[in-house]
Amino acid sequence: MQVKYAFDFDGSGRTATTTEDAHVREMIEQVLFTAPGERVMRPTFGSGVLQLVFAPNGTVLADATQFLVQSALQEWLADIIVVDAVEVSAEDSTLNVTVVYTVKKSGQRMVAELQRGLP
Repeated sequence: MQVKYAFDFDGSGRTATTTEDAHVREMIEQVLFTAPGERVMRPTFGSGVLQLVFAPNGTVLADATQFLVQSALQEWLADIIVVDAVEVSAEDSTLNVTVVYTVKKSGQRMVAELQRGLP
């Protein structure tokens, strides 16, 4: 069992835990939705993808965003997953990211569909 992200408590008041598969998905979410500079001891951690929602939409932006997501996941989670595909879309003030990946430990192919609303 792994500590749940975002940190929480379970019904008994102890630190909430999660399954291995859910933990990997939570790590992907952390990398994608953390802005570089947000973590004090890891200033390069994150992807900066949330900043791109305000850029003009188009194929160039979509390609750049996919590259940004893939490279951030490769940098921070290469020892845990292999990224098979990434799809990014922005609808109104919501960023949608779909990551298809293979967990190296189990060889299992997974899909993480992540959303983040913007202020």
